[in-house]
Amino acid sequence: MFIQSNGIRVHVKQAGDGDRTLVFLHYYGGSSRTWQRVIDTLSSQFRTVATDHRGWGQSEAPQEGYRIEDMANDAQGVIEALGLQRYVLVGHSMGGKTAQLLASRQLPGLEGVVLVAPSPPSPMRLSEQERTVMAGAYDTPASVEWVVDHVLTATPLAPELKAQVIEDSLAGSAQAKRAWPEVGMAEDITAAVGHIRVPVLVLSGDGDKVDRTDTLREELLPRIPGARLQVLAGPGHLLPLEAPKQVAAAIEGFVRELDARGQRSERKETDAARSS
Repeated sequence: MFIQSNGIRVHVKQAGDGDRTLVFLHYYGGSSRTWQRVIDTLSSQFRTVATDHRGWGQSEAPQEGYRIEDMANDAQGVIEALGLQRYVLVGHSMGGKTAQLLASRQLPGLEGVVLVAPSPPSPMRLSEQERTVMAGAYDTPASVEWVVDHVLTATPLAPELKAQVIEDSLAGSAQAKRAWPEVGMAEDITAAVGHIRVPVLVLSGDGDKVDRTDTLREELLPRIPGARLQVLAGPGHLLPLEAPKQVAAAIEGFVRELDARGQRSERKETDAARSS
């Protein structure tokens, strides 16, 4: 389905049913289907909503507007259009940085955030040569395959998943491919993320060469109040594709913790009312 949000048509995939919704935001080069194997595990328990960022997948690709704020506005518009009352944001890499900014707005209904191999809120410093190389990484099937094998993963992908990654990466608009290395990666949202007031789980693969576990410990965890880190042994940056069952299990466990926390809060309120 398509939803008009922030002036563009955003492609959205929905599955499952339940009182709580999981909202999935994908990485630079991916699409909503990056999450499919995670969603297949979770949609029997939760309603799931996965979007294509502007310029990726089937979403509209405007000529301008590829800042983190723009992508956060797109996602917020989808959440509001769907009337979500209780939801958890799940963001991967670029989608993780977008989820951080969105969560900092303290929107009604947001209960928690899961950041999967996220880009940290601080700028990633690249030389001009590195930016040029990165901007051209998704130009040909061969260049995408090289990045997948040597940068994005630490464990082999099944042939059909590698083909999916190559197809999604090539399908991105030229302006979206340029925007992340030239704009989004360099943005500094550290002041904003200090306003996040919901529980945050950070997942990191110990083989990640892009947003390394040590980088997340230094650049992300100290800046988000109460954020905690869970390290997965083996996979690299493409956690939703390399370790979908582990990611799904971590999300499920996080939601159980949210429920337990809510029940404890309700009991305290009841006890306080009885004693007054």
